[in-house]
Amino acid sequence: MTDEKKPGDDPMVGSRGPEIGVAALLLAIGALVVGDSLRVGIGWADDGPRSGYFPFYVGLCLMAASGWTLLRALLGRSPLKPEFATRAQLGQVLAVLVPMVVYVALIAGIGIYVASFLLIAYFMKRHGRYGWALTLAVSAAVPVAFFLLFERWFLVLLPKGPLESALGF
Repeated sequence: MTDEKKPGDDPMVGSRGPEIGVAALLLAIGALVVGDSLRVGIGWADDGPRSGYFPFYVGLCLMAASGWTLLRALLGRSPLKPEFATRAQLGQVLAVLVPMVVYVALIAGIGIYVASFLLIAYFMKRHGRYGWALTLAVSAAVPVAFFLLFERWFLVLLPKGPLESALGF
């Protein structure tokens, strides 16, 4: 391995901010679990532990671990590397995150099957660099397989859009 810096390898985000943010989020989730466990009961009933018994202790462990991590990050004693991600790494994350966010937004408007076709086709052409024939075949086959599996076999209805409604699905 060489120590030469490549373009895009300069650190864009330090590790302290994300570490503090994730630790605070997990601390809040742990507090939510503990609070709800107290609401449903954490003691023992005649037939065994109440519903909140085990989640209460899991929430306490989550709060302890994330509180310790948050404290270390705030005091600047974190064992993590000083950089969280480089520009190139964040670019790779965004190359997947942005299409996934668009996909989720499209499901409400055009249904899961058409949105899935578009997402698969996009990733196969853009990132996989597959030919049109294979891209179209796989992009059509996967939603059809999911339709047959979920809606016909398991009888689970998935969100449909105007195209599916027009075709009578």
